[in-house]
Amino acid sequence: MKPSAPVWLFDLDNTLHDASHAIFPAIMANMNTYIARVLGDGVTPAGIEAVNAARTLYWKRYGATLLGLMRHHGVRADHFLRETHEMDDLLSMIRHEKGLGSLLRRLPGRKILLTNAPHRYSTRVLRHLGIHRHFAHHIAIESMRVHGQLRPKPSKLLLRKVMRHQRVAAQRCVLVEDTLANLRTAHALGMRTVWVTQYLKVGDPIGTAHPPKRLTRPGWVDVKVKSVRSLPARLSRLRGQ
Repeated sequence: MKPSAPVWLFDLDNTLHDASHAIFPAIMANMNTYIARVLGDGVTPAGIEAVNAARTLYWKRYGATLLGLMRHHGVRADHFLRETHEMDDLLSMIRHEKGLGSLLRRLPGRKILLTNAPHRYSTRVLRHLGIHRHFAHHIAIESMRVHGQLRPKPSKLLLRKVMRHQRVAAQRCVLVEDTLANLRTAHALGMRTVWVTQYLKVGDPIGTAHPPKRLTRPGWVDVKVKSVRSLPARLSRLRGQ
């Protein structure tokens, strides 16, 4: 009996393009400026040590710095996302492999973009990569609400909602990511998991939060690849055959 085609859930940054090259440093600079303003006294911004401590604490506790800023400082998600992801020279900062469109055409099954980045930013990147038409759905962070609360990756509530809306069982889903925490949650729900490693940098404060010193495949990763272009060759493993 022929197995059902997978439903692919693709991350964007550091999965489909090299965000660590220039985009993540720019977002980090914007984020630091924003957090310093939020933590400051209204006149003087907070120092970099306080900014780094808050950003790291909220990432560890909530899975996203934004959630901590919303909960403890009354920050509006739309304002934060607009301020931190607005880059006039964004398109010139994008680095990516050739052949992404061909790769997505070769993969059987539906493709969904699932990114913790905002919709305006991720749409600009997708269009620049020339692959926006390959995705049946584009789920950006603004759409990651469960019962009215923002629940970005690695939220189990979010992944369950995605599966429910797509009418697909976890066993048919394949999450393709650079972030181990997101893959771990997906694996716990029964999804197949692919870890993309080529753009990871030890010490990169965005995306992986705390990258491992060695890129050893953990037990909750079914397939580890350097590049998404290796996915067609790993289909049998991802289908459990």
